[in-house]
Amino acid sequence: MRPNTDPPGSEPATVLVVDDEPQIVRALRINLTARGYRVVTAHDGAAALKAVAECGPDVVVLDLGLPDMDGTEVLHGLRGWTTVPVIVLSARGDSADKVRTLDAGADDYVTKPFGMDELLARLRAAVRRSAAASAGDGEALVETESFTIDLVAKRVRRDGAEVHLTRTEWGVLELLVRNRGRLVSQKQLLHEVWGPSYDTESHYLRVYLAQLRRKLERHPSRPRHLLTEPGMGYRFEL
Repeated sequence: MRPNTDPPGSEPATVLVVDDEPQIVRALRINLTARGYRVVTAHDGAAALKAVAECGPDVVVLDLGLPDMDGTEVLHGLRGWTTVPVIVLSARGDSADKVRTLDAGADDYVTKPFGMDELLARLRAAVRRSAAASAGDGEALVETESFTIDLVAKRVRRDGAEVHLTRTEWGVLELLVRNRGRLVSQKQLLHEVWGPSYDTESHYLRVYLAQLRRKLERHPSRPRHLLTEPGMGYRFEL
């Protein structure tokens, strides 16, 4: 069975799995291969960096606890030259570890032990982002079931009527939408919308996300598009 993200006749998406636990590598290889992905593996950081350069994967699944270096070092090495989506797979469940990893350049973070269905869903989203980036996706209109965002005109319409957003509300929304499907850390949002001196003012985000949900979501208390990842950040989903 091929993943739903690939159009008929396209090449299978390549996933690089970086982990030194043989049972996890085996489980991922079996599950991903069964769903039509091409799987490449690496068991340490040096091999991972070499594999990314040689095979150009569509997405990397990266463990943090590698035998030769910490996974964050691999992230720093990758982010110097590639934007390939990276999903971190780690037993470190502390919020500080998650935030540090996201700030180092990870696109997503899944805690071990993990559910295969959840990982596969996040992997599909990462592959879609990778495919869009490779195609030079210049999409200006982003449409959900109830509202449309025009990234060029900087306007939002809900049920046909224009929605007034403040400059700050637009800044938060635009950053999330341009990274749709990707987890955006609290620090990144604060840094890019408010500035570097506001990196710890996470209460600002709670206030502005609540305002955006009231203006855009059909059910603000049960948002479908503007999602919170507790302790880590926010995500925009179509």
